[in-house]
Amino acid sequence: MYRGAIKLELRCPQKVDGIAIDPEPDWSFDALLSELNSLETRLNASSKPVPFTKTKSREISTGKSVESNARAFVIRVSDDELENDNERKGEEVHNGSLVAVKRFTCDALYLSESDDSDDDVALGGESYLMDEVGLADGALVELTHQHQLGVKEEIRNLISTLETQLISENDQSTSALAQVEKYRDVRREMDRKIDTVYQRKIAEALDNHLTAIQRDHELKSQIEERKIRSDAAYEEAKRKERALQEEKLRQEKVKAEAEMQAKLRAEEAKRAALEAEKRAAKEAAEREAAENSKRITAGVSQDGACGRQPDDSSVIAGAQSRGSRSDGTKKLQSAVRATESALNVEQKRLQKLKELDEENQSLKLSSNEDFSGYEKDISRLIRQIRGLKDNVRTKASELVKILNNPLCPQSISLATFSKKVVSRCETPDDNVAMSCGYVIVLVASQVPQVMDILLGEFHRASIYTVPKHIVYSEAAFESEEAYYKTIGYREEDGKIESLENYLSRLKSYMRLYAALIQTEIPGVQNAHGLKEGWAWLARFLNALPANIYTAVALIAFLQLAGFALFKKYKSQFRKILDNIYDNFLNALKAREDSKLNLVIAEIQYYIEDKKFLEEPEGRTLQAPPLSSTLVPEADYQEYGRYHQYQEYGYQYH
Repeated sequence: MYRGAIKLELRCPQKVDGIAIDPEPDWSFDALLSELNSLETRLNASSKPVPFTKTKSREISTGKSVESNARAFVIRVSDDELENDNERKGEEVHNGSLVAVKRFTCDALYLSESDDSDDDVALGGESYLMDEVGLADGALVELTHQHQLGVKEEIRNLISTLETQLISENDQSTSALAQVEKYRDVRREMDRKIDTVYQRKIAEALDNHLTAIQRDHELKSQIEERKIRSDAAYEEAKRKERALQEEKLRQEKVKAEAEMQAKLRAEEAKRAALEAEKRAAKEAAEREAAENSKRITAGVSQDGACGRQPDDSSVIAGAQSRGSRSDGTKKLQSAVRATESALNVEQKRLQKLKELDEENQSLKLSSNEDFSGYEKDISRLIRQIRGLKDNVRTKASELVKILNNPLCPQSISLATFSKKVVSRCETPDDNVAMSCGYVIVLVASQVPQVMDILLGEFHRASIYTVPKHIVYSEAAFESEEAYYKTIGYREEDGKIESLENYLSRLKSYMRLYAALIQTEIPGVQNAHGLKEGWAWLARFLNALPANIYTAVALIAFLQLAGFALFKKYKSQFRKILDNIYDNFLNALKAREDSKLNLVIAEIQYYIEDKKFLEEPEGRTLQAPPLSSTLVPEADYQEYGRYHQYQEYGYQYH
């Protein structure tokens, strides 16, 4: 047990080149790092660095093995410290001022080469002894020394830990760099593969594009070849058509010459027959006159004998029988309500139609050929007319082909076409009427003779298409049935049809007539267009009375043709409507006939609601489906002769 505190001091310099041998015991970790950095800086800056290489381990010998040396240090223990220690431990107090101490040498300690420095002179002959201190101070010094050793050990452990961490971090950095290099290599490989795939896709896309271009070129070449073939076929068809036209003209010329000669012969025969009849009538009249004169002479002689005057009743009766026919015609003409111009036009068209019918009858009687097949084809095509652009174009071209067919006389095909068109529209259907109007205009643009014959059929079917009205009078007609037949009533099972059926047919005829008038096709001239419709409306209002027949005809005409007439004539058409509203409509109301209520309401509704501003249903033809717009090459040659219909575009408004 120690009797006092011992202070040990090394017999070596405390600092070398300003660098302490051991760190301060109360340094913090940051101060230690700062001191290490300072140490490294000073070592690097020194021109002659002092090596701290340990050649011999520090071994401290125990008290028994320490040999005496001239350079020893003395341990001093004071009496007060011993007394305090004795009182604390209950031991005996020793008197005396000093206690003998042992000498310790530092021979067993290893010193570096720096011990030979100049400081050794001062330290060489000097012994360091501890002052006499108490037991508590010695314990404190010992604890302080142990604490210093512990702090130093902790610092060494921290330094070792730092070195380990640095090595670990260095290894981690090296591993991370290796992973980065590996990832970079993998990424490069992936990029290379992606580039390869992308280049392959680009090559495939380029190949597909070139293939598509080649296919397009081939398709264009095929189209050009087809176009060349089609043009050649069209030219061939045109040449054949021209040859057919020339042959037809030649045949017609020969036929006309034959007909002319036949007519001349017929006229000569007729003239001869008339002259023979005249001569026979003259001879009969002369004989009758001679006989009458004889009878009169005989009668006069007898009457003279009897004193009577001659009777002129027999002479007057013959004269009255000859004038009765002319009086009936005059009475019928007085019942007709129409303008003179309308009657003249009607007469011309009916005359053409009559001549056509006579020609067809003579052809059927003189020819053994059967033309019923052509008539059936015309009827079938007209029944198939629909409100589609492609349908209208196709049917019109096929009808033109039949009308121009040299194997079938054109008079027969014209008459059949006119009759079938008029009969097709006897049922009230606006779409059919509009579609037939387009077909009529297209056919008439290629075969102009169609229009007059068709209008003649219109006038024959309904007098209100002229326009014309016949007023009933007992003097002009033998009965009401005769009157009804004159204005167009039909006889069914020996009876006259009802008013409703007649008005329904009348409305259908007027709708078809109005549809024909309002039809407008770009690039095609309508021979009976809006100008004729305006003339019809003026003649109607100027000459026809207001009754149920004229009212139905007027509203049917306005419902289909009013829109187109207003587009062309604007304010003038409005004035016409005002005239109808003020005069014609009031005249209908003044008749106070319950049968007129419906048609009066229709006319009033049409004018007041301005229905003439709305396009009638069916006026614009519907576009064909997309699949029907692709025409096969074989079909192209069929209608190539009539390709002008495609040029119209059918942009109907």
